[in-house]
Amino acid sequence: FTASKTTTRSGARDAEFSMKKTIAAALLLFVSLFALCAQKALPRGYGGIRLGMTLDEVKERLKKNGEFGYHGERDVSLLPGENRVLIETDAKARGASSFLDRCYFQFYNGRLYIMIINVDRERMDHHSIFSALCKKYGTPTSLSPEKSEWKSDTVTMSLERPLAIKYVDTKVFDELNAASLVPLSAAEMTRELFLDSL
Repeated sequence: FTASKTTTRSGARDAEFSMKKTIAAALLLFVSLFALCAQKALPRGYGGIRLGMTLDEVKERLKKNGEFGYHGERDVSLLPGENRVLIETDAKARGASSFLDRCYFQFYNGRLYIMIINVDRERMDHHSIFSALCKKYGTPTSLSPEKSEWKSDTVTMSLERPLAIKYVDTKVFDELNAASLVPLSAAEMTRELFLDSL
């Protein structure tokens, strides 16, 4: 009789433990799903400027946002190759009160498809930006010493060293890549522009 009572108690404890495990697993799943839903969709740009905007739309937004240090047509260049335009701004050099340094806006077929925001390293640090992006958008899709990357079907956002945030229209980039028309990096573009100006 005593053995039977002990077995019954043991079985009840096992069932109670199993039930608690199931409830804990369900709560963990709910919290994980909630956290995923709470994370924001990846942004398509910064400072009111979004991937997919026309050249004229971007110029107008840059004029209204002094953070970039845009000074009109002299910041606009036609790159070698078809349908490629680059706007390069330099907030730091032009005395704009901003966390930004040099910024690049690259267009293909009249639409913005790459935006590179170099952040002023005297005013901001990599860790603070990385932490803020992880908090808003979750764990990066890929991580390396050079860059952290978040990716969706439409946009790829990366935090690159030394301190730049890059937004790329994934679809346009993939199309250009497939056609072997992937453009030069911002540093290479600036180099090419300098060489062309000689």
